[in-house]
Amino acid sequence: MDGNGRWALNHHQPRTFGHNEGLKAAKRVVRAAAEIDIPFVTLYTFSTENWKRAQEEVSFLMNLLIKHLRREFDFYREYKIRVVISGLVEDLPLKVQEEIREVQADTKDFDHMTVNLAINYGGKNEIVRSVNRWLDKRCGSELITESDIAANLDHAEIPEVDLVIRSAGEMRISNFFIWQSAYAEYYFSSKLWPDWDARDLLMAVKEYQDRDRKFGAIL
Repeated sequence: MDGNGRWALNHHQPRTFGHNEGLKAAKRVVRAAAEIDIPFVTLYTFSTENWKRAQEEVSFLMNLLIKHLRREFDFYREYKIRVVISGLVEDLPLKVQEEIREVQADTKDFDHMTVNLAINYGGKNEIVRSVNRWLDKRCGSELITESDIAANLDHAEIPEVDLVIRSAGEMRISNFFIWQSAYAEYYFSSKLWPDWDARDLLMAVKEYQDRDRKFGAIL
């Protein structure tokens, strides 16, 4: 969800103001996805690299999570949204961990859509953690397989990614779902994330529907 800081600067506001507006955009996009029955949406909320940002901004983002994760329960209930988290949850502030546990427990029975929030997440790190989980379980000296890694990712029940959307003109992977996005389609938009709404999501979905997905085969 790129462009929050640039959006704020364009509006002569501090970067934190842009993150607030980005949160509103996320809600608009999730609502639109629910209304067209997209079953899984992952929002790259905070990466393992984002700790390098200014302490003021990091603290603001953590407080934003604390304030809004459970506050949106009526929204989750209206659209029957199950909320799950990918990432190094145990390294987050304790209050954020508490909010994560509560929102996952509160929404675990909702079955229309799963919203996966990638918080303190890095694709390389998730693969390492998956391998370590497998090592903890293995018996004997069998070799690890792709299926073993897939089964030990943070949320093995979530299908591989179909479509990756990047806003604000960014055109890189940025350590996002490296394993799950092996055959994903990419959609790039120059529009800053806080300006996104349902129409932008529908444009991305329409372009995705017009593509031929070959998965390495010849159709």
